[in-house]
Amino acid sequence: MTASTLEIALTYEHAKIRELAAPAHEPEAARPDRRHETDWFYAIAAQHLAAAEDVLLPHVRHLPDGRRLVARYVANARQLERALRFLKARQYGDSRVQHLEVGDVWQVIDRLLDEHEQLETEYSRMVSKELDDDGVNTLTSDLLTAEEVAPTRAHPFSPHTGIAGRLAHRMWRLADLAWDSAEGRVVPAKYHAHPKRDSALSHYLRGTPIPDSDDN
Repeated sequence: MTASTLEIALTYEHAKIRELAAPAHEPEAARPDRRHETDWFYAIAAQHLAAAEDVLLPHVRHLPDGRRLVARYVANARQLERALRFLKARQYGDSRVQHLEVGDVWQVIDRLLDEHEQLETEYSRMVSKELDDDGVNTLTSDLLTAEEVAPTRAHPFSPHTGIAGRLAHRMWRLADLAWDSAEGRVVPAKYHAHPKRDSALSHYLRGTPIPDSDDN
């Protein structure tokens, strides 16, 4: 069975998020001149989670047993967001988390990313079966658009879904940009080599091959 544009898009994004995570795993990533590698991974992962909660989960909620499926996703997202915050705090020298080993934090993040990818793979397949091609393409476009304006930091204790979740994401987007600037945190406005609309959406919707990362 041919994968939908939504499934292709999410598979591509999962791969790109892992690609960003790879250099951030290295011990040298703690150096000030390489701190941006962790910043990029963290920002992209946080934006993806928030966008999926705003755009994908409303469709998941309408599936059979949708409330349980959404609760399962949010539980994973909250845990992943907490781990991402620990990673950033450890990277920036927060005394409250210096007792944590970076390798242990990454072990948790990797496990939660595995679960996250499995959930989105399963949910995107289920949602795609309920929509026609135009509906799937619109959902894919809306998801990638939402990522561009999503918060660049994780907020595990804020509302995640519904109107409250969307409002919280908008509020945190503004706050995050201010804090990113204050900290000198490297969060580029465009991600030409990352899972964003300018690098991949045209390929998703037209069915053309996606260039290898070396070509981006």
